[in-house]
Amino acid sequence: MTREDKAIVIDKLKDKFSSATFFYIADSSELNVEQINQFRGMCFDKGVEMTVVKNTLIKKALEAASTDNNYEELYDSLKGPSSVMFADIANSPAKVIEEFRKSFDKPVLKAAYIDSSIYLGDEALKELAALKSKEELIGDVILLLQSPIKNVLSSLQSGGSTIAGIVKTLQDRPEN
Repeated sequence: MTREDKAIVIDKLKDKFSSATFFYIADSSELNVEQINQFRGMCFDKGVEMTVVKNTLIKKALEAASTDNNYEELYDSLKGPSSVMFADIANSPAKVIEEFRKSFDKPVLKAAYIDSSIYLGDEALKELAALKSKEELIGDVILLLQSPIKNVLSSLQSGGSTIAGIVKTLQDRPEN
């Protein structure tokens, strides 16, 4: 790879890191070509972009993009083969890795950057997969907001039938 090629890769990665709210760094070594292709297919189906890049290029791109973000903690995870995963939904890469690891031992999560929080090590995978997406959180909030309204309406409806029963009983009661 020539210097110009490296500069182009670093520039593209810098732009992705600058615009990405979250990304994952994983080790997918020891997977054969067929397994890597299968993993890439799963990533593509879930809207996750995966690229394998040299650690030095990743580090240079992170350094160039880190004007606002604090990526220094990620540098220690850039040892051995690395692949970078970008997605629009924070937990998508973690779910893809979990699903793929039902059949294989790799990929192993090295680090993840989620909304300025850094997760290091493979033990964070379950926590990352359990993160709720923006749409799921909005759904939960709407459900919580609807719950009190439903309780009030059901109370009013049941109370209405009780009041109607009392009025009917009073009407049917003979007057003395």
